[in-house]
Parts: sequence; structure tokens; C-alpha cells
Amino acid sequence: MPRQLFVTTALPYANAPFHIGHMMEYIQADIWVRHQRMAGNVVHFVCADDAHGAPIMIAAEKAGKTPQQFVVDIAAGRKQYLDGFHIGFDNWHSTDGAENHELAQQIYRDLKTNDLIETKTIEQFFDPEKQMFLPDRFIKGECPKCGAKDQYGDNCEVCGAVYAATELKDPYSALSGVTPVLRNSEHYFFKLSDPRCLAFLDQWTQEEGHLQTEVYNKIKEWLTPNDDGVRDLGDWDISRDAPYFGIEIPDAPGKYFYVWLDAPIGYLASLKNYLGKIGIDYHAFMADPATEQYHFIGKDIITFHTLFWPAMLHFSGRKTPNAVFVHGHLTVNNEKMSKSRGTGIDPLKYLNIGMNPEWLRYYIAAKLNSRNEDLDFVGQDFMQRVNSDLVGKFINIASRSAGFLSKRFSGKLGVTSPDGAGLLDILRAKADELQQHYEGRDYGRALREIMLLADRVNEYVDQNKPWELAKQDGMDARLHDVCTVCIEAFRLLTLYLKPVLPTLAAQVESFLNIAAMQWPDATRSLGLGHTIGDYKHLMQRVDSKQIEALFELQADAKVTAAVGTEHSRVESGLPGGEAIAPTITIDDFTRIDLRIAKIVRCEKVEGSTKLLRLTLDVGEGNDADGNAITRNVFSGIASSYQPEQLTGQLTVLVANLAPRKMKFGISQGMVLAASAADEKSLPGIYLLNPGPGAIPGMRVR
Repeated sequence: MPRQLFVTTALPYANAPFHIGHMMEYIQADIWVRHQRMAGNVVHFVCADDAHGAPIMIAAEKAGKTPQQFVVDIAAGRKQYLDGFHIGFDNWHSTDGAENHELAQQIYRDLKTNDLIETKTIEQFFDPEKQMFLPDRFIKGECPKCGAKDQYGDNCEVCGAVYAATELKDPYSALSGVTPVLRNSEHYFFKLSDPRCLAFLDQWTQEEGHLQTEVYNKIKEWLTPNDDGVRDLGDWDISRDAPYFGIEIPDAPGKYFYVWLDAPIGYLASLKNYLGKIGIDYHAFMADPATEQYHFIGKDIITFHTLFWPAMLHFSGRKTPNAVFVHGHLTVNNEKMSKSRGTGIDPLKYLNIGMNPEWLRYYIAAKLNSRNEDLDFVGQDFMQRVNSDLVGKFINIASRSAGFLSKRFSGKLGVTSPDGAGLLDILRAKADELQQHYEGRDYGRALREIMLLADRVNEYVDQNKPWELAKQDGMDARLHDVCTVCIEAFRLLTLYLKPVLPTLAAQVESFLNIAAMQWPDATRSLGLGHTIGDYKHLMQRVDSKQIEALFELQADAKVTAAVGTEHSRVESGLPGGEAIAPTITIDDFTRIDLRIAKIVRCEKVEGSTKLLRLTLDVGEGNDADGNAITRNVFSGIASSYQPEQLTGQLTVLVANLAPRKMKFGISQGMVLAASAADEKSLPGIYLLNPGPGAIPGMRVR
């Protein structure tokens, strides 16, 4: 009987476009789903935007939109990525959809009925100016461990320490710059420390197939009692106070579900939304013991998916996942992805410069296995693998034989001699093993085995040299035989690569005049007299110039640029809408003294709609009274920032610019900001903001 599967990937947060890491996860899941369908199984493959939380609420406010419209605008840009890399989700939904509101509230009620919800009064930071409790990521201050400045309220990006926001030294609100105050608030908790939850998680996490070994070894730290018999897994705070963009907690005015409670429920909501569209009863589907549930996620969110999520499902009376598949991170040229350092890869840029999406699918698959190991994208390695494996070994099998069949034998296949039949038997014998590799997500091993088979076929071609046979009298039968074997072998190799290269496989199916291939087709042959179509080249090689263009730091005309958190385009054909300035020497550059500056105070300028007055600390010491020496700078950024947004922030100052007398006073330097040449088509001014750890006075080199 066909299996019945429900498959998801982690929900992307709806505050930014996709990056290459998203593509890696979606490609991994898509390959597995395509493999399952080729085996005849029924798969419902769904995802959604993670739409709730304070960051989205605040970003929407800055963009002048409602949170709902903000999320819709982000979601509108998803399709070009998914279609571009041939990722075939059946449904894309939003956690702000009606289904998620209904399911989240019902799961909460079920947990409450099961006596697993309780309230506690907690102390947390409150912004008196914004009149809101602050999420950890909107509180900054000095790390309590290493003393690094401007660190977030949950962890230090300099020393890696994890701590509570209340442990920060000299905390300030990242929203207004004011010092937050501690206030009490009643919060709702999911009682994960309940003995029933602990017993269930002990059992579920250890049951075979649910988790990879290395994932279990990581999360068992939460479940293993210490010397005092205490476990790290405490009760989970599932509520947030208004104002908050999220789902209201039933019978709790002003309280909302923490985004991480309703986000995974979004998997169920997207499935329910989809099944409703195709006429399948959601409740019956999820109640069916035959339904299998699988999640593909990154290793940075395992606690939510392997502890909180199974417990929520089990104790609300719902099916738990059959498995959670965890993968590692994607690095680029051995560096963590960073836009500011130019170490990331823009997926749309990849497509817009004409790179084949199936090159990337193949390269990522060739590096994936069933463990949660990190993958590294290296440009030269990418080019070598694609050119050597896909073009040199695989595509060339068809290109070296199809033409002879068309010109000499009207495209018809002939009789296969014993040596060719033996080769095809070797290829067919690998089908079951390759299916097992795909099933176990060991794609790298599958592709290595397929390329070894391609090597065997190419050895056969080199031994028989069809181009030589075509020149010899009386060798037509052998030429027909050899080319027939090559085409049969090419069909089998294409079948084996189809989960990874679905578009190329469809082109091959058209060329061979056959129906869409499934795994059982590995046992069959095209047969004597089958007629193939005219061969057209199926794949180009990667050009080194494409690799160079992919890693260029300057964005070209077709590369998207972030405007707030929306994607817009610069269509002028020039980076940022203007030509690069004339070349300068290093001596010219070193004459400009760029320094890190802290915005101590920011004020509107009376009589001006464009200017803000910045009071800057550039690390120039103290005056005779012991006060820090500061500079006064006027900056034309009032259209993009409110003063409270900038107070306490770091920026970059041209420190050796001659003072300029203005109508409103003396400006003692210039802060750096980015904008497009044509601000009507691409509005916004973006003040440069150094990363964590920088301090006033540091020189930018």
C-alpha cells in the first residue's frame, strides 16, 4: 500500500527575503518528497510564513504598514525563489491565517484541560517611552560576562555567553534608547517540568527513528538530571503582553501566545488549509494511524521541535512526528554567511546571472547526508563538480550516442548484445540501494554511487568508440547496439538523478518519448524499435565568469536590494542607480579618517524638515570637568529616522572633515549613510551601523 506522508520545512520568519540557507533546507526536503512520490507514495508537502512576534510588529510600524500588510508583502516575493529552484510545495500559508488562530487556541485549551498550563508573576524589562514590555532582542547593554558593549538581552555575540536580559549591565531599549524599568507581569506557562511531560519526552526522544543520534545527544542535556536530581527542562513561558502581533490567549485579555508556540502549529494550519482546498477531511487525515509526519529543520531550533513541539502535540491529544530531520548550517567559502562581509549568496542573483538552478540542487545534494553536519559552498569546487559530474560524465553519454541513432537508424533503438546487457544489469541492480540512500537522506552517497555507474558507462563508450564504428564498413549493427546501450543507460541514470534534477529529467523524458519515470521503471527497458526524439543539448558547463559574478560585492541592476524589509529593484542598470566613481589610490583613501561614533543624543532641528542634530562621542577623552568630549553633527536623515531610534546607536563618522557653518550651528563632521541615486523609485536612507564589539574612536580601515 502507498504510504501517506505529511512533510514540512521550518517556517521562515516573515521579515526578510529568502537567503541561500533557506534554499538548502527546501532543496533537501524537496528531493526527499520527489523520491517518495517516485515510489508511489502520497505526500502533502506544505510550509508557511512565520508571521507573528514583536520584531515584525516593530518593522511594520517603521515601514508605515499594518503587520498584516507587511507580512503579505514579504510573502508576495516567495514564489520567484521557490519556482526558480524547482521547489514543489503543495501549499504556502501564513501563521496569521484563520486555521492557525483556531488550532493554536484549541491546543492551548486542550493543554489547560490536561492541567499543564499555569500562571506565574515574572519580572521583565518595560520601555516607559514605548509603553511595552521588551523582547530580549530589543534590549541591549553590556555583557555581564565579558563586558562587551551593545549586546542583546539573551546572548553575547562577542564571547557567546547566554544570560537573562535582567543580567545586562547598563541596559537600554533598542527601540527608544531609554533605560528600561523592571515591572511585574502575569505570564502563562506550559508545565514541561511536569513528571508526565518528562516521562513522555524521555520515551519519545529515545524511540528509534524519531531523532538522529547526535541530535538526541544534544537535547538529552535538558532531560538528564544533575547531581542534585534537577533537570534543565523548566516550564516554558508561552505568553507575551500587549502590544504584540500574534494570537490572543483565550480568556486572557491583553495576553498573546509567544510566537514559538503558534509557529509550529502553523505546520498543521497549512496542511488544514491545503486539505480543505482539495476536499480531504483534515481531522480524519490526522487521526488515520497510517499518516506519517516529518519535519526538516536546522540545528539552531532543535529544542523547540524535539522537546516543546512533541509534548504540545501529545498532551493536547494529537499525533506526534514520526521524525524530525535536522541539518547543519551552510557556510560560503568556509565563512559564516554575512551580507556586510559579502560572504553570502543571494539566490535571486544566482538566477538572474543565468546560473542553472539544478547546478545548485546537485551541488547541495552531493554534500548532504543524514547527519546535521555543516555544508560549505566553495565556488571552484562547485564549478568542478558540476562540470565534471553532470556534464562530463552524465550528459555526455547522451550527446555521444543520440546523434548516431537519429542519423543512421531513424531514432529507433536496436538489439542489445550480451556485453551491453551485462552493463545495464549492473545499473539496474543498484536501484534498490539508491532508493535506500534517498530514503535515509544520504544524498551525497547516492550521487557518488550514480557517478560511479556513469564512469562504468563511459568506460563502455571509450572501449567501443561509436565515432570510430560509424566510419567502418560493416559495423552498423555494432554501432546500433552500442548507441542503444548508451541510451538505455542514460535513461537509468536520469531516473536515479530525477529527485535531484526534476527539470532535466522532464527534458530527458520528452527527448526519449517516455512517460514520467518512477522507481519501478528501473526494472524495465525501452525495448527494440522504440523511437527517441532529436537530441538537444541538455546542460551547459559552469563558466568561471559566472562564479566571479556570483561573488561580486557590488549589486548589479537585477540584484534585489533591501528597502526596510521589502524587496525592491534598481532597474537603471547601475549599482544603486549610479555609476561607480572614478578610481582612487590607497593614498587617497587613507586621507579620509573614518571613526566609530556613538550617538549620545539625537534631536529634531527646529526650522528644518530634513535635518537631525546628532551629539557624538568619538572617543576623544574628557574635558576639564570630566565630561566626555562630544561633537555636534547635522545630518539630513530626518525622513527615515526618529530621534529615539538613534540614541545609543553606533555609526561611522568622517572625523577629519573641515567644520561647516550652517544656519542651525556648526557641523563637526559627517556621518555615513546609504541611499539610492533616485530616492523616488528606491526610497530610504540607511545609516551605517557597526557590528557588536565596536567602540567609539575605533578607526575604519
